[in-house]
Amino acid sequence: MKVALIHDWLTGMRGGERVLEVLCDLYPDADLYTLLHVKGRVSEKIERMKIKTSFIQRFPGVSKYYRSYLSCFPSAIERFDLRGYDLIISSSHCVAKGILPMPDALHISYCFTPMRYVWDMQFEYLKDSGYLLKNLLISALSNYLRIWDVTSTQRVDEFVAISRYVQ
Repeated sequence: MKVALIHDWLTGMRGGERVLEVLCDLYPDADLYTLLHVKGRVSEKIERMKIKTSFIQRFPGVSKYYRSYLSCFPSAIERFDLRGYDLIISSSHCVAKGILPMPDALHISYCFTPMRYVWDMQFEYLKDSGYLLKNLLISALSNYLRIWDVTSTQRVDEFVAISRYVQ
């Protein structure tokens, strides 16, 4: 069985990356797709995987300012070519669940949370940024991102949620 693991981004070791480590243990021969990868910022276990990044990887300042490219994330995740995979497991708090699986592939998504910065915590995320232009852009994009987020759930065969609240 050919397996693809999908993770939003690889920029540090937090809870989601700990879950990803378990998936890497379960599927050591899987290909790992991610929007971007900052080498050396994740565990050796993850670094050993065959990592494939999106076009976001080539953007200027991406290792530090990747969240500034939020509007490009849906397009980037949808461009991964997942032909030939039997099982796709996405671990997502942003857009990883939005990949475009082939009709004969099983897509299981481990959902940490929906995109909180466009749903229930939008105002909390924006209030501390101090950048008016950034706030205006995110506000303008939020409606598009919410529509995309809901629509992309139809691409998942089975969800596993981290909590009842997320469920």
